[in-house]
Amino acid sequence: MPKRVDHEERRAQITEALVRVAARQGLHAVGMRDVAAEAGVSLRLVQYYFETKEKLLLHGLQWLTTGLGSRIADRVRAAGEAPGPRAVIEAVLLESLPTDEESRAFHLVHTAYAVLAVTDEALAAQPFIDGPNAAEDVLADQLERAREAGLTPPGLDVRTEAISLLALSAGLGTSVLVGQRPPEAATAILRHHLDRLFPNGS
Repeated sequence: MPKRVDHEERRAQITEALVRVAARQGLHAVGMRDVAAEAGVSLRLVQYYFETKEKLLLHGLQWLTTGLGSRIADRVRAAGEAPGPRAVIEAVLLESLPTDEESRAFHLVHTAYAVLAVTDEALAAQPFIDGPNAAEDVLADQLERAREAGLTPPGLDVRTEAISLLALSAGLGTSVLVGQRPPEAATAILRHHLDRLFPNGS
């Protein structure tokens, strides 16, 4: 009896290969043949599941976003049964830092997608900023909770602070990638800023 193929598992295998190759070579240099070789499958099979490189790249972006969300959720759960606003915000920001191989690959490839979204018509037509906008909303909501509970300074502009925190995290992530500072230093800087935002607790 022929073995039943799990199509979602096969698509995941190919997408994970895309991310690994892109993290090593740069997203701009990745071809479908490279992905097939990395996944250990034929080029024809990659084309069967994704048809074009543009569709493969779009699926890769969705995969990265979903994976980041899952890892953030894991961090939040690890913070306890009812984590406060600071714990949730810290989970979002720290998971975005390249502190291990998985988060390093995410940061490298997601940054490459951002560049391609400016110059590549197929990617530019996609809602690339939906993920960053969602993260901004999460942080703004948590800061609003903290403000209402008296955990932050009065008069805090939650939207501006949410934008600033994400920009800080992104910049620190890049500084880690290029070797300007180690992950521990970037983490300490983020926590220092959060200490200033949450002088009254978490």
